[in-house]
Amino acid sequence: MKAINIYSLTRVSDNLRLSRLEKHMSGRRSFLKIKDWETDGLRRLCDTLAQTDPRTPGYDYFYSFSMPKLGKEFDLLRIGADSMINIELKSGNTSDENILRQLIQNRYYLSAIGKTVWYFTYISDSGRLVRLSNTGRLVESDFGELAHLLTDQSDIYKGDIEELFKEARYLISPLTDPDRFLRGDYFLTFQQRDIEYRLIRDLKYQDKEGNITVRGFSGYPGTGKTLLLYDTAMQLTHRDRVCIIHIGPKTPQLERLNRLLKRIDFYYAGIDLMTIASEKYNVILVDEGHRLTPALWEQIMELAKYYKAPVILSYNSEDAISPAERSESGTALIESAPGFTGYRLTNRIRLSTELSTFIRALMHITESHRRDYPSVSVSYANNPNETSILLKKYKDESYDLIKEPDCEYDGVPVYSSFSREFEQVVMIIDERFYYDDLHYLRVMTDPDTCKALFGHTSGVSNLFHGLSRAKSKIALIIQANPNVFDRILGILQR
Repeated sequence: MKAINIYSLTRVSDNLRLSRLEKHMSGRRSFLKIKDWETDGLRRLCDTLAQTDPRTPGYDYFYSFSMPKLGKEFDLLRIGADSMINIELKSGNTSDENILRQLIQNRYYLSAIGKTVWYFTYISDSGRLVRLSNTGRLVESDFGELAHLLTDQSDIYKGDIEELFKEARYLISPLTDPDRFLRGDYFLTFQQRDIEYRLIRDLKYQDKEGNITVRGFSGYPGTGKTLLLYDTAMQLTHRDRVCIIHIGPKTPQLERLNRLLKRIDFYYAGIDLMTIASEKYNVILVDEGHRLTPALWEQIMELAKYYKAPVILSYNSEDAISPAERSESGTALIESAPGFTGYRLTNRIRLSTELSTFIRALMHITESHRRDYPSVSVSYANNPNETSILLKKYKDESYDLIKEPDCEYDGVPVYSSFSREFEQVVMIIDERFYYDDLHYLRVMTDPDTCKALFGHTSGVSNLFHGLSRAKSKIALIIQANPNVFDRILGILQR
């Protein structure tokens, strides 16, 4: 999206024409729905600035920009080499409290750019201009100050604003980027923040029958569950002593996070949890809860009763997969807990909408998934030798192979890939796979029926989670399976 000249834009009085002109000027994909008071306020802002400083009508701004994935919107942004100016537009029926809250929230999100940012709000009905001070207070300003700051900017950015707000700047995984997490160099989406608020609020209301309070949130891979869990833990440490139980493999990043995260005690699920009963925790948090076994769940609940502490869990959702192929036994244990309250993350953070839609279509073919998939590559191999040749091609193109533990090729075991991120992922679909009568992807488990390349029966679940580790591109090698190959081509070719 490009910056536009708002003085030129506001010379148009009809909102329909203005919206059409704005789309042409900014290059955005869809038309803006602009209200009459917004048009009037924007026009008054331009006219007052022009009277204050005749140079300002020539200035361009990014108008009504929303941060990718987060959906956070800013009315006006002007970006220079060292500074940024944010101007919000309001009518006269907005309280100072709401104005202050919005500007502080804007500061939270725009801090990732690493520039000096000035935050203003213009109230059109009264012509009032206010600014956020360095100490976080709302102070009166005037158009002389605003015009001076605008004119003082140099090397104004003229490119696509979305290039400055790449998701990697503010969307992270604490297990992949422990240092950025510890610095607080990340944001939560509105949905994550809402769920976190509800989780912390709910801790005040304990079960009157003496049962342990169990809260959880689920979502597909890539929805930011681990970041939400760890940020919730950090927020709780301001008043409570908490621990996190991680159900999954050790990784160097996880070990580093454990070593540096002094405010939270960290445990792996492999230990006897009752050995830490001498500690005192107010809240127990569990990551990768879908991997719970009945024995481990019993231990966690026993520990929670000993502490009289609530339990908060994050866990994966596999409802895109055939019910017969799902591997999340822990989900049933969590959701059947007495008085359980659950929340669902639906917004993909790491995974693009394109890749997310393709993976769901691969797991279950329906008409609703029809679209283009330019970031998906598919190849066919007749035998393992051809698979090896194709794998070398993809590895030369910087793809990471995610594989089953017994796979003969070099790559990342699927179990070790969980909670990690890869730019490009390649995986193998061998002759075991097929689509059933309900169009779900399945795996033949009878060794006399089909010799499995990997020797494991959880192939569909592993494929789903492995592909979901990709951030930008996916590649599939279909080995000796023309029927599945034809079905996948049907997904790719609208």
